[in-house]
Amino acid sequence: MTTVLTVLWHLTRAATLIAGITILVFLLVRVVPGDVVDVLAIEGGLTDAQAEALRANLGLTVSWFDQFRAWCIGVLQGDFGESLRFRVPAADLLWHAIPVTLRLAGASLLLGFTLAVSVSLLATLRPQSVFVSIVDALNIWSISVPTFCAGLVGILVFSLWLGWLPVLGNFIVPVVILGVDAAGQIVKPLHEEMKELGTAAYVRTARAKGLHPLRIVIVHVLPAAAPVLLAMTGLVAASFIGGALTMEVLFGLPGVGSLAFNAINGRDYPLIQAVVLFLAVSVILINSATDLAHRLIDPRPER
Repeated sequence: MTTVLTVLWHLTRAATLIAGITILVFLLVRVVPGDVVDVLAIEGGLTDAQAEALRANLGLTVSWFDQFRAWCIGVLQGDFGESLRFRVPAADLLWHAIPVTLRLAGASLLLGFTLAVSVSLLATLRPQSVFVSIVDALNIWSISVPTFCAGLVGILVFSLWLGWLPVLGNFIVPVVILGVDAAGQIVKPLHEEMKELGTAAYVRTARAKGLHPLRIVIVHVLPAAAPVLLAMTGLVAASFIGGALTMEVLFGLPGVGSLAFNAINGRDYPLIQAVVLFLAVSVILINSATDLAHRLIDPRPER
């Protein structure tokens, strides 16, 4: 019964968050001066009469409540509306952009996870080595260096100065930047947890039996640190939704970030709402899945 109530509570909280974010974004994008017709008028030189006729045709002259109700009814039926600028279903544009974002976020997370675990293992095995300093350096990097600024430096160095990589469509630099940032967020908590576990009674017993230090760390310490590793990885994965979007805009990758940027610039309300709904659902699902997995693998009772 407790499990059922917990699941219901998580579902209710998730639905409430999604609804709140959707309503807030719907209101905020309409508070900003100008709409898609104003943007089209600047680009195409529409007259005032043509602009008003276009607004009526796009359904922008009805009340906000009616617009929101119509959009919600459409979403419940699987229809996210039609892009006001491109005159194609917003869902089609979103589905074409999602794979790019998933590849970028997935590759970055894999790099960050691998780097964080490797450095933590080596720092635990060699507590007086340079790897402890690398742990601190990665952590400081992730705290003090914004990914956007690192991306600008990457473009300046590798594209403009060295000429090794193109500015637009470059996939390597954003993956490395986001991967290092992810490693910095994961490596410090993981290393601290592994150091603490290294003083546990069962680890001391393993050392007394003469087991190799590498085997002790991999077989006994790292699995016990899995809850911390999972929790930090989940937080990083959720934050990558924002980090990946920034890199997409900066490097011209045709993902959800670039789609959102163009939709906001063009005041494309249905497309903005579709993108925000996707992002909200993604972050909430990642956090919920991480929390559930943490409860399943953490052997320690809740306190």
